Amino acid sequence: MISFAELLSESKAGKNLHLEHLEDEILNYGVDGGRAAINFLRSLRDMLAGASRSSVNMTVKWDGAPAIFAGIDPADGKFFVAKKSVFNVDPKLYKTDAEIDDDLSGTLNSKFKVALAELSKLGIKDVLQGDLMFTDDVETETIDGQKMYTFQPNTIVYATPVNSDLGRTFARAKIGIVFHTTYKGDELQDMKASFGADISKLKKTSSVWMDDATYKDTSGKSTFTADETEKVTAILSQVGRTFQMINSGRLKRFLALQESLTGNMAGASLKTYNNSKVRQGEKVKNAKIHAKGYPLWVQAHIQKLIDKAKSDAGKKKYENLQKEMVREFKKYVNVLEYVITFQNLLVDAKMVIVKKLNSVKGLTDTFIKTSNGFKVVNPEGYVAIDRVGGNAVKLVDRMEFSFNNFTAIKSWDK
Repeated sequence: MISFAELLSESKAGKNLHLEHLEDEILNYGVDGGRAAINFLRSLRDMLAGASRSSVNMTVKWDGAPAIFAGIDPADGKFFVAKKSVFNVDPKLYKTDAEIDDDLSGTLNSKFKVALAELSKLGIKDVLQGDLMFTDDVETETIDGQKMYTFQPNTIVYATPVNSDLGRTFARAKIGIVFHTTYKGDELQDMKASFGADISKLKKTSSVWMDDATYKDTSGKSTFTADETEKVTAILSQVGRTFQMINSGRLKRFLALQESLTGNMAGASLKTYNNSKVRQGEKVKNAKIHAKGYPLWVQAHIQKLIDKAKSDAGKKKYENLQKEMVREFKKYVNVLEYVITFQNLLVDAKMVIVKKLNSVKGLTDTFIKTSNGFKVVNPEGYVAIDRVGGNAVKLVDRMEFSFNNFTAIKSWDK
């Protein structure tokens, strides 16, 4: 049987370009992905139950933007910063201010110039990926009567008291970044990603605030009680029983059909259907009804294509496709019901874990900005990393973060 680490390597060529939700791994890799998700949750339960050595590491998912790659170009030994195109066949690397001017304008231009000047001081040997948290956009706000330094790279506002040690660090820094992935290799295109970044060996400078995203519990409050451990274990037992009910052959054929949904058919995918519920703030409570609704979702999506088609031939093509796709997906409603039940149970177990992790105060306070002021929220989520296989999944309260994402005043809305 192919290992989950091999699946990750095959599908992403070692590049950390996208993290998947734990409960979606069964849709990405079939029964192998489902089994890996169960093992992840067992390891997380063991870690929070106080196991002396868990098989997973936990990091905090910071809501930073943009993603920045920084390091040494193996081709010429020069330091560079870059966007996500760094691993393209023809990569865009910024080694001088002039190269940044040629490619970027506005806020991105100034932020990448600061990144080039400041991150070059750290002595990075390989290539690190991080999320930019701030440059010159740290503001002073009064929240609940307390003067705070705040920065908002995306949806979440991060805040710390002005008179705190961290606040004084932010005041001195010209840039803030959270590194989370390391890349190594003899050529940029051949580099392999490993989740996590060891910043302990980097040079320290007051003009750069950096963190490695590792989950830190200085209070000891993140250890499960016996009742919490028992609760997760009971859910995992249900997960296991449901998993055994999933017909692997039928799931494989269903996922092969999903793979065919590309281009203007991508919106008909099961993931898109599931995400439509998340965006509406609806938790899927009845797996059978949700499963039966999927062929109708496909039908409605293709109907939009029929309505947009300008020629009779075009309309006919999509009408035939609609009949074929709806007929095919109806065959898999039963297996889909078990898959959705499986996903729901994974989410139940995940949320017990996420709530426990959220109970520990983070490095900074987190808020969203609304029309009525600041609202306290939890961090975006966490990333669980397999120590052995090296793969990772994200643990996010999709309902809360999606709601925040759609209702918060973003940094670019100010």
